[in-house]
Amino acid sequence: MLIHRPDGAVTTPPADLSASPAVLSGKRIGLLDNRKPNADVLLGRLAERIVERTGATLVRTETKNAAIPCDDQVLGLLAEEVDVILTGTAD
Repeated sequence: MLIHRPDGAVTTPPADLSASPAVLSGKRIGLLDNRKPNADVLLGRLAERIVERTGATLVRTETKNAAIPCDDQVLGLLAEEVDVILTGTAD
């Protein structure tokens, strides 16, 4: 008899997320748009509100295909030029 675990395989996550900054004032924001319908609108409006409220600066916007991981080159540019990356999905 083969028994399947309902919670799936347990593995170590591939990477840890960076801690969120306590304050966004003066931070450089980047957007990573996955090209889904309205993702650019959602991210753009969110960035505008953050800039207005905190004094952060929007410095870079990149796009990627939602179906595949982001290119290492794009991630490298974002890592060098921004302090916070906003990404998300929309439909």
